[in-house]
Amino acid sequence: MSKQSISIMALLGVPIIEHEDNIADIILKTLETSNIQLLDGDLIIIAHTIVSKSEGRVVHGDEVSISGRAKEIAERNGFDPVQVELALREGKEVIRSEGALITETRTGLVCNFSGVDRSNAPKDSYVLLPENPDRSARNILRKMTNATGVNLGIIITDTQGRPWRKGSVNLAIGSAGINAFKRNRGKQDLYGRTLRSSTVCQVDELAASAEPLMGQADEGIPIVIIRDYEYEDGSERSRDVPRPKSEDLFR
Repeated sequence: MSKQSISIMALLGVPIIEHEDNIADIILKTLETSNIQLLDGDLIIIAHTIVSKSEGRVVHGDEVSISGRAKEIAERNGFDPVQVELALREGKEVIRSEGALITETRTGLVCNFSGVDRSNAPKDSYVLLPENPDRSARNILRKMTNATGVNLGIIITDTQGRPWRKGSVNLAIGSAGINAFKRNRGKQDLYGRTLRSSTVCQVDELAASAEPLMGQADEGIPIVIIRDYEYEDGSERSRDVPRPKSEDLFR
């Protein structure tokens, strides 16, 4: 029988992250200060902003030269030209540039402004997504596992909008130690029917469940621990979640 509850805990006291900070070490030190001991199966949910800052993925606006294309898109829509320029650099394809700047990033995410954001960024600066969020998650997982000997899962998150629903939601952009999907094929529903096809994106579900504690403004809680959720590791990562262009219903 599956467990009937999970717990979601905010990790308080995480310092402001700077370039080249070791995220795994900071998490471990903050856990020790908070008198929290990790258990097998714990999931560490991490806001991408602190990962990006540690990896030097912060750009000051004065360092950015605006291209003609970025200027044209910005003027036509009333967008920030620096944000547009950075979005074009980070994206491999522009999907829409009227009323919104929707791009596909090099890692396959389809999102607004290639994920380039000014929220929780230093003054006049912009935070980019990690270059390879799955790799970032693997690195954090390896360091934490080596230090603790505990089996963990890591999920790196970003808050993004959805084309068919209003409002934004936290979702997974990087993961390690947990399979991206949970498949219910072969299980039975309430009426005994065998499920032939049922795939759940559990990393997105878990990212969304952490967001009420993380917040999106000045809460300053970039790390959340989820405990007692049953999951398995596998080969599928967050990079496998976005539909390829051939399966995208909107392109």
